[in-house]
Amino acid sequence: MNNNNKLDNKLKNRHIQMIALGGVIGTGLFFGAAKSIQSTGPSIILSYLLGGLVIYIIMRALGEMTVYSPSSGAFSDYASSYVNKYTGFIAGWNAWFEYSVVCMVELTAVTFFLDYWIPGLPHWAVCLGLLVIFTSIQLISVKMFGEFEFWFAGIKVLAIMAMIFFSAYLVVFNPRIHANAVENIQTYQSLDVFFASGLKGFLFSLAIVTFSFGGTEFISIAAGEAENPKKSIPQAVRGVVVRIILFYVLTMVAIVCLYPFKKLDANVSPFVDVFKQVGINGAAMVMNAVAITAALSAFNSCLYAASRILYSLARNNSAPAILAKTNKSNIPSKALLFTSFMVLISVAVNYIFPEKAIMYLLTIATCSIIICWMIILITQINFRKHIDISKISYRQILFPYSNVFAMFFLAVVMFIMLWIDDMRWSVIVTPIWLFILSIFYLLTKKKS
Repeated sequence: MNNNNKLDNKLKNRHIQMIALGGVIGTGLFFGAAKSIQSTGPSIILSYLLGGLVIYIIMRALGEMTVYSPSSGAFSDYASSYVNKYTGFIAGWNAWFEYSVVCMVELTAVTFFLDYWIPGLPHWAVCLGLLVIFTSIQLISVKMFGEFEFWFAGIKVLAIMAMIFFSAYLVVFNPRIHANAVENIQTYQSLDVFFASGLKGFLFSLAIVTFSFGGTEFISIAAGEAENPKKSIPQAVRGVVVRIILFYVLTMVAIVCLYPFKKLDANVSPFVDVFKQVGINGAAMVMNAVAITAALSAFNSCLYAASRILYSLARNNSAPAILAKTNKSNIPSKALLFTSFMVLISVAVNYIFPEKAIMYLLTIATCSIIICWMIILITQINFRKHIDISKISYRQILFPYSNVFAMFFLAVVMFIMLWIDDMRWSVIVTPIWLFILSIFYLLTKKKS
C-alpha cells in the first residue's frame, strides 16, 4: 500500500482528449438516439445543436477553473473552495453517484447490443463479467487505463467517421438509396414531419440529449493526472465539443436521410437498424460491434471518473479516509473497488428488470447530470468573485449571461422530465436524494 496517497501525472494530451470522448460518446448516441429520433423526428438535429451549445458553455466554465487550478476532485473541490463546503460535498457525492449510475447504464446497454447476436444471453451475467475485467485493468496503472481508453475511444471515433462517409457515399452514388433519401428529405420539409410530435416531442428529446452529453466534465477530473493541464485542457474543450457536435449532428443527418425515422426500432441501435433496413447487413454487424465498443469505452471512463471523485472526497474528509488509500501503482484502489461494488447493483437491476433496466437507470443518471452541471455553472460565477480576472488565462464566453442561459436550459429539461411517464419518478426522487446527502453531510461534519 502506498502511504503518500498521491496520484500519478501520466495522462498525456491524447489520453485526455479520448477520455472526454470516451465518456460522452456511448449509450446516449448508440442506443438513446433511436428514442430521440422517434420522439421528435428530424428536429433531433436542432436538439443536438442546442444541447451542444449548452455543453460548450458548461465546459468553458469548468475549463476556466481547471486551467487555473487542476484537481482530480474537479468541480467538487471548486465548489468547496468558491461556494461552501456543503455545496462541494453535494457536488462530489452527486458526481460519484452520477458516474456510478452511468456505469450501470453502459453495462446494461452492452447486454442489449449482444442480444442482436446472442438472444437470451443472461444480462446480469454479462454485467458481472465485464465489471470484473475492467476493474482489474484499472487497478494496474493509470497509464494502462489511458492507453486502453485511447484505443477504445479511437475505434468508435473512426467508426462514426466511416459511417458518416459511407452514408454520404450511399446517398450520392447508390441509385435506390439516393431516391429514398431525396424522398425522405422532401417529406421532412413539412414542419409537421420535421417536428414529428410537436413541441412536446421536441422538448422530450432534450432530456435524452442531456444524458447523451453527460460525461464531458471528465476532462477536469483527468486534469489531476495530466502532464500539462494548462495546455491540454483548453485543447480538449475546443476539440471535444467540436467533435461531439459534428458526430452527433452528422450521424443524425445520415440516419434520417437513409431511412424513414418512423420505421426505426427504438430497442435497437439506430446505426445497426438503419443499415439492416437498407439491406447492408455487413455494415449493421460492424456497427453493432462498434456500439459495444462505445458502451464499454464510456463505462471504462465513468468507472475511472467515479473512483477519482470518491478519492478526492476522502482526501477532503467528506468520505471515509480509507478510500483515499492508493496502491503501489498510485491507483486509488479502495475507491475503485468500492465504486465497482456499488455498480454491482446493475447486476441485480438487470436480473429483476431485464427489459426496463436501461430506461430506469438512464433517467436517474440524467437528473444527476443536471445537478452536476448546475453546480458547475454556479461555482464558476462564485469563482470570478474570488479570483483576480487578470490571472485567468482561459475564460468563459459571454460571462455571466452564458451561465444564466445554460442554467435556464437545464431547469427547463428537468421540468420537461415531469411530463414523461418513464422519467417523472426520477425527478420526484431527486429532492429526496439531495435531502439524504444533506443529512449525510451533517453527520460527517459532526464527526470532524
